[in-house]
Amino acid sequence: MAGLWRSYQALMTKYPWRVQIVTAGSLVGVGDVVSQQLIERRGLAQHNVQRTAKMMSIGFFFVGPVIGSWYKVLDRLVVGGTKSAAMKKMLIDQLCFAPCFLGAFLCISGALNGLTVEENVTKLKRLWPPVQIANFYFIPLHHRLAVVQIVAVAWNSYLTWKANKM
Repeated sequence: MAGLWRSYQALMTKYPWRVQIVTAGSLVGVGDVVSQQLIERRGLAQHNVQRTAKMMSIGFFFVGPVIGSWYKVLDRLVVGGTKSAAMKKMLIDQLCFAPCFLGAFLCISGALNGLTVEENVTKLKRLWPPVQIANFYFIPLHHRLAVVQIVAVAWNSYLTWKANKM
């Protein structure tokens, strides 16, 4: 496991943008696999690979690039690694970026899967603020997207389950 982490770190140093995007897409895909296998209990024979690929494409082409770019902008807007800076970043993120990102994400997901906005927004409001405070205080810029995506596996599992629930 330590070797895998070192390899990830080396790739992150050499290709930060690409690795962040691949990480985001992969973790959105993991969320769908978790949804299908653990929540919906489909089993491997009934796994919908097309659905997983669709969710991964949202991660690769929307989530990764948009959030990765936003974190770079946010780091330029609020400089420093203090608790105060982390709180400012969280507030700017949640008040300015999150509503726009969530709206866009739900529109894209909705177009692909027929999601309902109300149910997803309620869950998102409970999960993200505490994660983001810790993320902006403890996590270096180049790892923030990965941290958010790891936490998002649970969210993505819920999203894909809800989006594809018959």
